[in-house]
Amino acid sequence: MLRPIVPLLIAAALAAPAQKYDGPRPPKPDLPYLKHADNLIPTEVVQAKEEHKRNDILYVIDGAASSARTPLVFPIFLFQSSKIDPERLGLYKMESKDGRRELLLNAKKSEVTYHLEITRLTSGNLYRIEVDDSLDPGEYSLSPEGSDEAFCFQVY
Repeated sequence: MLRPIVPLLIAAALAAPAQKYDGPRPPKPDLPYLKHADNLIPTEVVQAKEEHKRNDILYVIDGAASSARTPLVFPIFLFQSSKIDPERLGLYKMESKDGRRELLLNAKKSEVTYHLEITRLTSGNLYRIEVDDSLDPGEYSLSPEGSDEAFCFQVY
C-alpha cells in the first residue's frame, strides 16, 4: 500500500521550490562573489594563458596573488547565473611562482578539483556555492569547465 506514495514523495522533493533567501545579492551575473557576512567581495576575473610543456598543459595567470582575499578556509560564494552553469565550475589550487600563478594539468591523469556544494537559492538563478574541503592558505581559481576564464581568490 505504501509503494504508490514513495514515487509521489520523491517527485515532490524534486519539484520543491528554491530556498527562501533575503541576504545580499551579487551586483553582476556570472561572477562568483565571496560571502563575508552581509558583504560580497568579487573574485578576480582573468583569462588564464595556456602553455604546453611536453604532454602537460600549464595555465598561467599574471600576478603572484589575487586581489580578492578571504580568511575563510571553507569559503562560500554567491553566484547569479546567466550564461555560466554553476554545476560546471571547478575549484583548483594554484602555485605562486616567479610573480605569476600557475596550474599544471597532467595529460595522463585527470586533475582532482575540490568538492563544491551548489544550492539554488531563488528561482532567479541565484546560487550559493560552498567548498566542502578545508582550503590551505594560498591561491585558488574557480573556472568553468572547458574555458580559460578564471575567477581567482586567495585564502590567507
